[in-house]
Amino acid sequence: MTGRLDPGITRDMVERAVCPPPPDILCIGAVLWDVIGRTTAPLAPGADMPGRIIRLPGGVAMNIAMTLVRFGLTPALLTAIGRDAEGDTLLAEAARMGMRTDFVHRSDHLPTDRYMAIEGPEGLFAAIADAHSLEAAGDRILAPLADGRLGSDAAPWSGPVALDGNLTPDLLARIAGSPLFAQADLRVAPASPGKAERLLALLGHPKATFYVNLEEACLLCRRRLSDAADATAALLALGARRVIVTDGGRGLADADGNGLVQIRPRAVTVQRVTGAGDTLMAAHLVAERRGIPRDEALAFAAEAAARYVAGETEI
Repeated sequence: MTGRLDPGITRDMVERAVCPPPPDILCIGAVLWDVIGRTTAPLAPGADMPGRIIRLPGGVAMNIAMTLVRFGLTPALLTAIGRDAEGDTLLAEAARMGMRTDFVHRSDHLPTDRYMAIEGPEGLFAAIADAHSLEAAGDRILAPLADGRLGSDAAPWSGPVALDGNLTPDLLARIAGSPLFAQADLRVAPASPGKAERLLALLGHPKATFYVNLEEACLLCRRRLSDAADATAALLALGARRVIVTDGGRGLADADGNGLVQIRPRAVTVQRVTGAGDTLMAAHLVAERRGIPRDEALAFAAEAAARYVAGETEI
């Protein structure tokens, strides 16, 4: 062998294969299988109705990553996935879509997590999120941010991070004060109303932007709030730097110390709801990355979520 490169292979191609460029954004949190049953018939507790049942990649971090990929970005997943057949298939699907999966923590003893939801004509009827493996993995999912692969205490990651509330309250509290996140553009989602209060420790983070719906805002503030604008004001008063609050088709608001932007999304016929908030968050991040003005960025994100809810966007 002469050590020469094949004429069709450039040195840059070799270097990129050995040392791929850093990801555009880190998606930290739940990556699991969604099992979703949908029916067009009215639902009541105990009802047994005809419908469709699908399985697809899901979890807040995964939903955000899928939207980012559709907009041409390369996200990296920081999560825990079991060394089981379901985990192998899930990671292969993520890599096929264009995500970086080389930073994922694989567990020999924990199964791949799952989420199960039932959706009816009025939207989400009930859901159960089993993220026990992610919670058990703890800060092991953050190892690449400390060991030099993505950053370190001395040179922390300075790009955007999408962080979800499926992590334990203890880990989220440690993230709030960690030097590993001191320079990051932190975008935070609660995962569900049932986990919204886990984010209280992050409210004072100087570089965090929170994406919550009105119900989640009420839980964080521990009182009733009238609309999206009222909710942003209440969360800013609690110490949040910036907040985007959604209130279904009634409107959404983006507020920080520089003012308030409000829009009303277009009305659509609801075809699906699981993942809609994650889609909005990812699209908003993309818009801001492109330098789109604040009011237009909010409208861009609202339209992406509307298209998703209406079934106009491929999953």
